[in-house]
Amino acid sequence: MSAPSDPAVDSHQPAGAAAAAASSSSGLTFKLHPLVIVNVSDHHTRVKAQAACSGDGASAAAPAGQPPRVFGCVIGVQRGRTVEIFNSFELVLDPVSGTLDRSFLEKKQELYKKVFPDFYVLGWYSTGSDVQETDMQIHKALMDINESPVYLLLNPAINLSQKDLPVTIYESELHVIDGSPQLIFVRANYTIETVEAERISVDHVAHLKPSDGGSAATQLAAHLTGIHSAIKMLNSRVRVIHQYLVSMQKGDMPLDNSLLRQVSSLVRRLPAMESEKFQDDFLMEYNDTLLMTYLAMFTNCSSTMNELVEKFNTTYERSTARRGGRGAFM
Repeated sequence: MSAPSDPAVDSHQPAGAAAAAASSSSGLTFKLHPLVIVNVSDHHTRVKAQAACSGDGASAAAPAGQPPRVFGCVIGVQRGRTVEIFNSFELVLDPVSGTLDRSFLEKKQELYKKVFPDFYVLGWYSTGSDVQETDMQIHKALMDINESPVYLLLNPAINLSQKDLPVTIYESELHVIDGSPQLIFVRANYTIETVEAERISVDHVAHLKPSDGGSAATQLAAHLTGIHSAIKMLNSRVRVIHQYLVSMQKGDMPLDNSLLRQVSSLVRRLPAMESEKFQDDFLMEYNDTLLMTYLAMFTNCSSTMNELVEKFNTTYERSTARRGGRGAFM
């Protein structure tokens, strides 16, 4: 938790505005895994579908006319100043008092501790377009488990013009507002961290057949559109870096050694893609893929040939049986 801020800066800001505008000063680095986003999205989709089926579109935690909010805990590890969020599990909210079910939380925490002994409860998650007034109560209720929990907020509203992920991570800091110290939410920066298993899973989910029965051409078009958007975004970011470096070289921008080191580290990775070892590994994997494809084709052809032979044998046996002869075609 950071030190209290200057009253002259925060005295005129309400808690909601401070949470939306202020940025974290703790210096922590957050790494978020895609599995957490998939879990939260799945939790929201299930609760929303169940509410629609039951005819109750609102819950105790969501106003009427809005989709119900979902709550859960995020777990992971903290190594020094780096916080890595690996997984999550759901929580039960008491619809009457609006408080968390402590017995359910302790049971889930004990079960996850047996499967993931190195993971700890790092904070909690919820859904919504912005921080709610009741969120701080839930946040404080988890401080007996983690003295400085993080709050992950997923916005389920679809915004086609938005390019970034609709996920925001908040930390809690003590600020002086109207002469009294108050605990408020502040935004924290994060990066997406993936492992091989997560990349395979996310790719599989992305290639699932649409529920409306879309054709293979539709899926291919959507896949190519996604690749085109990714390449276009990569090109625009490279252009921004290039323009910034040119301006820095001309003296229009101040020299930033930290940024130059990051760019140099990024550039040094590029020749590795053209190394002899990479070409050998790539060709080996490519040949293995072609070999598996050929084997699948041969297996399919052999299966079809066997079915054809069985049909010929059946037909030949029937024709010889009528003439009183014996034998088989093959």
